[in-house]
Amino acid sequence: MSAPGHHAWVGLGSNLEGPREHVERALEELDRLPLTRRVAASRLYASRPVGPADQPDYINAVAQLETRLSPLALLDQLQALEQHHGRIRGRRWGPRTLDLDLLLFDDCRLALPRLTLPHPEMARRAFVLVPLAELAPGMTLDGRPLARLAADIETDGLAPVLPPG
Repeated sequence: MSAPGHHAWVGLGSNLEGPREHVERALEELDRLPLTRRVAASRLYASRPVGPADQPDYINAVAQLETRLSPLALLDQLQALEQHHGRIRGRRWGPRTLDLDLLLFDDCRLALPRLTLPHPEMARRAFVLVPLAELAPGMTLDGRPLARLAADIETDGLAPVLPPG
């Protein structure tokens, strides 16, 4: 990418069919999206599911992107990547091979049928706040320091995943 772009943060999650591999592969694939490059990625985290408890634990991460795409064009690319990983949209908060959530896009605030920015649930989810604060500790969310939000949230059931080997 030659010209500077927008800064976007994407939450990644998987709990089916080799979740660690899905997240690691998706992190690599984010760097190959059109007009987009991955700037940074958090560590991987294991977390308990939100919603139905009758599903496996998740592997989560957050990636920082620089992109010249619009928020909706980036969302389209993220959803195409989910489909490439075999994502089937079943029950709400149910198991999935790959979930990619556009969390933040610059300072953009949107409330559209397909996309709300900032992501409306992110401030209540440790599996988003902790890795996001790892990447951008000085960032604020609704005027509150991200590092403080991450430090104050309940992290029971959230743990860093050790590197292989």
